[in-house]
Amino acid sequence: MGADATTLHVAVHAMASSLQPQVAAVFFVSAACTVALAVLLASLRLRPPWWCACPVCEAYVTASWAREFDNLCDWYAHLLRRAPGRTVHVHVLGNVLTANPATVDHMLRCRFDNYPKGAPFSAILADFLGRGIFNVDGDSWLFQRKLAAAELAAPALRGFAANVVASELRCRLIPLLHSACSDGSERLLDLQDVFRRFAFDCICKISFGLDPGCLELSLPISAFADAFDTASMLSARRATVPMHVVWKMKRLLNIGEERELRDAIRLVDALAAEVIRQRRKLGSTASGDDLLSRFMGSINDDKYLRDIVVSFMLAGRDTVASALTAFFLLLSDHPEVATAIRDEVFQVAGGRDPTADSFEFDKLKDMHYVHAALHECLRLFPPVQFDSKFAAGEDTLPDGTFVAKGTRVTYHAYAMGRMESVWGPDYAVFRPERWLRGGQFVPESPYRYPVFQGGVRVCIGKELAIMEMKAVIVAVVRSFDMEAVDRSSRRPKFAPGLTATFAGGVPVRVRRRARERGHCAPS
Repeated sequence: MGADATTLHVAVHAMASSLQPQVAAVFFVSAACTVALAVLLASLRLRPPWWCACPVCEAYVTASWAREFDNLCDWYAHLLRRAPGRTVHVHVLGNVLTANPATVDHMLRCRFDNYPKGAPFSAILADFLGRGIFNVDGDSWLFQRKLAAAELAAPALRGFAANVVASELRCRLIPLLHSACSDGSERLLDLQDVFRRFAFDCICKISFGLDPGCLELSLPISAFADAFDTASMLSARRATVPMHVVWKMKRLLNIGEERELRDAIRLVDALAAEVIRQRRKLGSTASGDDLLSRFMGSINDDKYLRDIVVSFMLAGRDTVASALTAFFLLLSDHPEVATAIRDEVFQVAGGRDPTADSFEFDKLKDMHYVHAALHECLRLFPPVQFDSKFAAGEDTLPDGTFVAKGTRVTYHAYAMGRMESVWGPDYAVFRPERWLRGGQFVPESPYRYPVFQGGVRVCIGKELAIMEMKAVIVAVVRSFDMEAVDRSSRRPKFAPGLTATFAGGVPVRVRRRARERGHCAPS
């Protein structure tokens, strides 16, 4: 009997020991949730400094703006058009928003040193972008910018990029569009998805020297692309939360959207690691014309290389795909612009396809109407709708707005493209001619049109991106008509993200143009 009691005592002790970590974990999580709830209730009771009951803040917190506007960016544009100085303060976010060109000039040029990205912004995107060029300041930003700028300006890389784009058009994009209408069924394509795949292939080849098809991944490439989109969307949502302690607590406890974000980033990390591994595996057997090879020559830290790879993907895939999707959505509503583009292409290139061979890409520079149409599209639908900085010190903006140290200051490119004070009474009209003088393209000040930023941080990939987008526009418009189905540029609906994304995609019906119908689809 004594032996049985001893055995039972040992068994109970062993069971208690095995359960101890789980019980401790439960108590810890319960205590953390209790503390978080207490802090939240205390904050609400004390009405902290950021609390505000003004109409703007009340509409933001209650989301009552959604009764009248489909998108937050459209509500902001509405507010900024009505504001006397084209500047509004969303107090609950600690955020000053502006659509005033003088203020943008002040931020990006005159007082550049006072408006860095800042630690709060970097913290929001740190898990996704790490120390990539879009999420850092100071020496780290300067190092990446100098190296990337030098390579992007090199004739060898520009020629390499032109070859890549010509090949992707000839071998993948154009055959895909032909196949969509070859059997007469005119099946629907999600244009946003098509352009994301095209831009991803291009950026992998140009920036990493790799064809995505060669990557040895545990899942289909589409799963990694979906993870990238999820990481972008959930990272952007962090910035919309009035109390950052909320998402930080969720991250600590690994629950809700933060758990979903962590899972998505794990896949993004795997994709970036495979890109680096394959690039290193190719070594000297490859051309070495790509950007990643240049960075690998200066950096031995794979985590740092991972951040650079993710930043290039965001810049080269998401922004280009967003702009091209918006462009063809606009063309669907404005077929007269497509006709004008075809007339210019025929006038400049004759019967030849200027995108069939990279040696013909120089002709794109002479297509001023195409250039104007693209810039007009970017005015209305900038891929990056806003950009935020954090004031390093106190300041007063040109419109008289006082900015306290640590305040988030945002210039809103989407709203700026829709300001009557900047573009005139027809600001809402898609009119490429506003960019032409005597048939020649005339650029706007980057502080009135900050689509590619301005000042010291002006986009270093601008010319490369414009070349790629113009090549796609010319190649597609000369051969196909596209009709958006149940979508319109006049009332878009955006999904959350770091770049403008159309919610639900953009389904289109593709039709081969009459003069192309007798041709065989490319093989």
